[in-house]
Amino acid sequence: MSELDQENVEKANLPKNDYGADSIQVLEGLEAVRKRPAMYIGDINERGLHHLVYEVIDNSIDEALAGYCKNIDVEILADNSISVLDDGRGIPTGLTEKEGKSALEIVMTVLHAGGKFDKGTYKVSGGLHGVGVSCVNALSKAVRVDVYRDGRHYVQEYSRGVPLYDVKDVEPSSYSGTKVTFTPDDTVFSTLVYNYDTLAARVRDLSFLNKGIKLTLTDHRNVVDGNVKKEIFFSENGLKDFIKYLDATREPLTPDPIHIEGEKNDIPVELAMQYNTSFNENVHSYVNNINTHEGGTHLSGFRRGLTRTLKNYADKSGLLSKVKFEIVGDDFREGLTAVVSVKVQEPQFEGQTKTKLGNNEVLGCVDQAVSEMLNNYLEEHPKEAKLIVEKVILAATARHAARKAREMVQRKTIMGGAGLPGKLADCSEKNATVCEVFLVEGDSAGGTAKQGRDRKIQAILPLRGKILNVEKAMSHRVFDSEEIKNIYTALGVTIGTEEDSKALNMEKLRYHKVVIMTDADVDGSHIATLILTFFFRFMRELIECGHVYIATPPLYLIKKGKNERYCWTEEDRANAVAQLGSGSGNEKDVHIQRYKGLGEMNAEQLWATTMDPAQRILRKVSINNAAEADRVFSMLMGDDVPPRREFIEKNATYANIDA
Repeated sequence: MSELDQENVEKANLPKNDYGADSIQVLEGLEAVRKRPAMYIGDINERGLHHLVYEVIDNSIDEALAGYCKNIDVEILADNSISVLDDGRGIPTGLTEKEGKSALEIVMTVLHAGGKFDKGTYKVSGGLHGVGVSCVNALSKAVRVDVYRDGRHYVQEYSRGVPLYDVKDVEPSSYSGTKVTFTPDDTVFSTLVYNYDTLAARVRDLSFLNKGIKLTLTDHRNVVDGNVKKEIFFSENGLKDFIKYLDATREPLTPDPIHIEGEKNDIPVELAMQYNTSFNENVHSYVNNINTHEGGTHLSGFRRGLTRTLKNYADKSGLLSKVKFEIVGDDFREGLTAVVSVKVQEPQFEGQTKTKLGNNEVLGCVDQAVSEMLNNYLEEHPKEAKLIVEKVILAATARHAARKAREMVQRKTIMGGAGLPGKLADCSEKNATVCEVFLVEGDSAGGTAKQGRDRKIQAILPLRGKILNVEKAMSHRVFDSEEIKNIYTALGVTIGTEEDSKALNMEKLRYHKVVIMTDADVDGSHIATLILTFFFRFMRELIECGHVYIATPPLYLIKKGKNERYCWTEEDRANAVAQLGSGSGNEKDVHIQRYKGLGEMNAEQLWATTMDPAQRILRKVSINNAAEADRVFSMLMGDDVPPRREFIEKNATYANIDA
């Protein structure tokens, strides 16, 4: 029998899978969104839940950008529903000629439908893909839209994307605007509880990015003495106010932020920047109010214009005459906080998540705008200009000193297995996607973790005490730190790429889960924060790619006779004591053990409660708002004490703080 005949026989004997024309499915309307929600909103967890709110708010912001809206009210209702009201023009409700349906119904139920594709309606907008509010509709079990337009009040309601009735003309109204109220679908989302601080951070950003627009956030779940929690966000000076907010706990070099605003080739460009005495670069970029945390052409244009303009000024002024080594782009951005915002008519984003701008024409526009306006500022403010150049020279000197230390880290990392830290207990598996490393506080807990781990996939790296606070350290001190060098080497990552000398190269990352495991007390929380600060400042890519986690050891072991129960919160403890003590009617027979250190557990207990993938609780670290994260790290780990104390007092309810 020939090979071809044999192949035909084998195919004939295969089980039929009925793959034919009838197997091809066409998802109608919003079915595609409900079938694959993560494709449209990122995920179905907390991030995706909050993304629904952003999509609705962005529609109101688009009205503000078009000049028709001045007030936006966002409310978290008592049942965790959301309401967003604006005073814009109101979504059109008339029948469309082509579909014969109300324009409101089409906007709410059809993907890629909206006024954003018509540049006569919206000159610029964030939700260019046109799937925003219709996605919200598809992923909500109940939606109500109230439209106030043309002297009338119109209403339409929906359930999971399906209209419950035609648009109703309810009553006369002198108001103009749109109100969208929605309840997320509990069959889609894994969590339904909105975080006030997360929404407040986004609303605050929008107030800075759109000066003169008043945004109000109200939380009806939080009522104290009859008063509902409410904040009003309004910025008169826009990005200048943004910089002052971000740098509130840093020491500025100049009295006021440098503010640049203009238009190049019909692209409005606005930025504000200020140098401070820190050693970190904090540049945040936005396109049409969307936080492009991966940067793009607008950020490249800013960096190019900044470097060239400052270098030319420094050369002309003679301030660089005594510097004996080259000054590079990184040096001009150390200790710089900046916000770059552009408005682009047809932005080309990478994907629906809109995290990187690709429009080539924007690079030159931003570069030119920065060069012209920054050059004018430097000429008009020679005192401030000298301070900035001196800061650049200091940064270059520190970088030069750090180069040798960084090269030692690189060399040690590249050596691979032979150069791994002596304290690292590595795992046997070489497939990085299934491997995890625990960064453990202290040798004692490290020893317990080594005994209790799964040696195939779990590695243990004990850390000696509190690592260096990188928020207050120059880069050469960071790379001189033995503990930090050990982290770089253990992870197998290197520093610097062709595009960015400070970027993290993760091609040889040895573990796809990096777990911070510290004691459940004040010192443990401090050490975890120090490690997170290091990751945020020097390994942000590790967080952005979803590799960083925090272990959650129990706070208590509750015992009564042979019955044991581990508790992770004070509420758990109270319930366990009540339940275990109820049998005998005596709370005195119940033994309560408070775990202050990982070392207080034996290997079996640590495995069962904190390390066993089948039972443990890991908290994934993500960056929902890079600007807000930058501010919080600066405040927590900087020198300014009062804001830190206020933050701790405000969040003490949620923190593991001993009395």
